[in-house]
Amino acid sequence: MSVSNPTLITFVIYIAAMVLIGLMAYRSTNNLSDYILGGRSLGSVVTALSAGASDMSGWLLMGLPGAIYMSGLSESWIAIGLIVGAYLNWLFVAGRLRVQTEHNGDALTLPDYFSSRFEDKSGLLRIISAVVILVFFTIYCASGIVAGARLFESTFGMSYETALWAGAAATIAYTFVGGFLAVSWTDTVQATLMIFALILTPIIVLLATGGIDTTFLAIEAKNPDNFNMLKNTSFIGIISLMGWGLGYFGQPHILARFMAADSVKSIAKARRISMTWMILCLGGTVAVGFFGIAYFSAHPEVAGPVTENHERVFIELAKLLFNPWIAGVLLSAILAAVMSTLSCQLLVCSSALTEDFYKTFLRKNASQVELVWVGRAMVLLVALIAIAMAANPDNRVLGLVSYAWAGFGAAFGPVVLISVIWKGMTRNGALAGILVGAITVIVWKHFNLLGLYEIIPGFIFASLAIYFVSKLGAPTVGMVERFDAAEKDYNLNK
Repeated sequence: MSVSNPTLITFVIYIAAMVLIGLMAYRSTNNLSDYILGGRSLGSVVTALSAGASDMSGWLLMGLPGAIYMSGLSESWIAIGLIVGAYLNWLFVAGRLRVQTEHNGDALTLPDYFSSRFEDKSGLLRIISAVVILVFFTIYCASGIVAGARLFESTFGMSYETALWAGAAATIAYTFVGGFLAVSWTDTVQATLMIFALILTPIIVLLATGGIDTTFLAIEAKNPDNFNMLKNTSFIGIISLMGWGLGYFGQPHILARFMAADSVKSIAKARRISMTWMILCLGGTVAVGFFGIAYFSAHPEVAGPVTENHERVFIELAKLLFNPWIAGVLLSAILAAVMSTLSCQLLVCSSALTEDFYKTFLRKNASQVELVWVGRAMVLLVALIAIAMAANPDNRVLGLVSYAWAGFGAAFGPVVLISVIWKGMTRNGALAGILVGAITVIVWKHFNLLGLYEIIPGFIFASLAIYFVSKLGAPTVGMVERFDAAEKDYNLNK
């Protein structure tokens, strides 16, 4: 393949740069807090871009463009829902969670925060939330590994099995070595690469198809309904796509960025940077899939790979329209999207296993050096399980992501959101919220009830469970005092 050598060289340079950043972060990692949260030292730019990059996994450049290519603008409701959800998450949760985790035992993980916030002496809240993280994140990690495998498979002609290991190896390497700082610093580089690719690619596709008027005529000629936002949709379908935005309140890898910010003052600036980045990236993603309809209609002789798997639309456009060296940079953006999210997910799973199981129940007096190395071992363990789950070549990225996203959004979203805005929430209310949210997602998904995306009933039922169960009891004096102190701190410094 003519593109292979320049692309391979570009990939190798890019991966080497990411591993080098991991080694630099290794020198700044002295204890478990550094490894898990970077010592709460992220400035506004790194917080913003790291939150964005850790959110937008391989589905941004594969799953979503593929859905738009297949169905037209009716699939863009998901992008609208995500933008609204992300903005509300920054507005209501980010600053408050940063302060609340500090006031509640300087919590390093979500299970740690829940346990301290609700004075759970039994450890039940910590265990259940850590198990939810491990179950859904392992599925989420598998989606990232599938996306990476698809990239290496189609770019270098590898077998799917070889591509699985090639795609995962670099991410595992720098996450293993550098922990949270490596993940956050590389996320910033990767977010820059992603926005470059998603602004440049649709512009070049537009030029290659003869400009806006010609492109739109070709898309309309293919199917006039491609422009119809309501095509083949129903009220339930639109609500389901918009419902993706609810997931933001419960994603541990995104919430960890808020917890790691250097101060509440950084949050407002980070929100503006992150939302600008996100809107531009999602707009570019929709444009790539949409303009791709016109390009492959005009060039059916090269449409085979996209017809076979519509999630390859960005990959094929990059290979066909750009100089091999530029194509290598653009395809590295997919690798960036995969690596940025996968690394965060591996780290959150590692954090749950190390902080919430190993340190809490097995080795309470373990040294910081021991805990960091246990964290690294857990990164390897979770990665190997995710690779095994991703071994089925028929996996689709968006399908895996949607299940994991719903699981977190329903199990943790209401608990996190309500815990930072309502002091009347109790430990039993939190337990009920996590269990009801997770079980609803699993049952709803299994029976495919009403054709409604499972995150919506999960989020609603979990919220109701939190409220009504909390009303059956009352928070302790200590819980109320810490909540009030954190809220006062937040209002003084926001």
